[in-house]
Amino acid sequence: MSKIFLHDYAGHPFQAELSRALAARGHQITHAYFEGDAGPKGALEHAAGDPGSLTFAPVGIGETYSKTSFARRRFQDLSYGRAAAAAIVAARPQIVVSGNTPTESQVYIHRAARQVGARFIYWCQDFYSIAVSKILSKKIPVVGAGVGLYYIALERAQMRDADAVILITEDFAPQTRAWGVDPAKLHVIPNWGAIDQIPIMPKTNAWAAEHGLNGKTVLMYTGTLGLKHNPDLLIELARRYRDRPDVVVVVVAAGIGVSRLEAAKAAESLDNLRLLPLQPFDRLAEVLASADVLAAVIERDAGEFSVPSKVLSYLCAGRPVLLAAPQANLAAKTIAAERCGLVCEPEDVAGWVAAADRLLKDGAEAGVAGRAYAERNFVLSRVADRFETVFEAALARAR
Repeated sequence: MSKIFLHDYAGHPFQAELSRALAARGHQITHAYFEGDAGPKGALEHAAGDPGSLTFAPVGIGETYSKTSFARRRFQDLSYGRAAAAAIVAARPQIVVSGNTPTESQVYIHRAARQVGARFIYWCQDFYSIAVSKILSKKIPVVGAGVGLYYIALERAQMRDADAVILITEDFAPQTRAWGVDPAKLHVIPNWGAIDQIPIMPKTNAWAAEHGLNGKTVLMYTGTLGLKHNPDLLIELARRYRDRPDVVVVVVAAGIGVSRLEAAKAAESLDNLRLLPLQPFDRLAEVLASADVLAAVIERDAGEFSVPSKVLSYLCAGRPVLLAAPQANLAAKTIAAERCGLVCEPEDVAGWVAAADRLLKDGAEAGVAGRAYAERNFVLSRVADRFETVFEAALARAR
């Protein structure tokens, strides 16, 4: 059995459940995450029944993380990287797995893994550097392009030096090949939803009652609403149904996009647009069950590589999914292939609203199909098997 430092910057639900499963198999797991990240979180505290070999390690920077100032955010990413590296040095693991991490933070994590003689496994949930490069190139065209190339060079070097690279989709492989990453150390493990924590629940439930949603038709968005999520599409839904008192658009979110929704709600008197903060993970199943349709959005620039993990939770909940994303996105392809919702291009406002209409009228079968897909594919024991295979390969790899 191995001593593993599993670092998931975002603190998402399914990674925490993976750590629990690995610890139950006898591995000694330190599960680290950024305590200052405002996004949705999993069950990140030791609970009754958790193995004694599992430790949760929140990593902080002692101040509020900036989502708006690039200069301040970069300074904080460096601070976070140093703090995470210190945690690795203290834990002295055999294996470090790190994902969902800002590129410059990952520099310190990678370095710390090498310092303690650990194998370093890069868990590629997204090409962070490419996303940052596109954003900066738009904001500050000349300088931004140069900074973007710097980030890409860092991420490429991290992957090339890693003992193993886990990709969440085969679609990422062409990019890693272009970067010269050894194909022999690539492993594809698709993301999954925390299905054991998100059972099918009735639409009429305690959380819905607390928020006045029982008896309402609910379109819901949950999770982060950041730079790669277009809030205007959610505003369009509120505009579409503003004259239907039975329909409510509920946004349970955190991020810079929330302020855009607040402004539109006030300016246009969109009383059917309900804005709520992120809810505790132990109530997520109730939250999702309160919806008739669950929505997700992702911008075109981000959509080539970024896969909205919220969609996986939506599938667990057994509700139809309304997704605005490029057709090439993995989540979009899954929804289309499994018929568990409808997908439109990110710029297709008319198609987005029309798809919402269709799912509100006849989305029950799509919800059932989504849950069936989750039950077939989100089997944690099989996922843990695949991760153990990666660990064995990384430990066996000559350096």
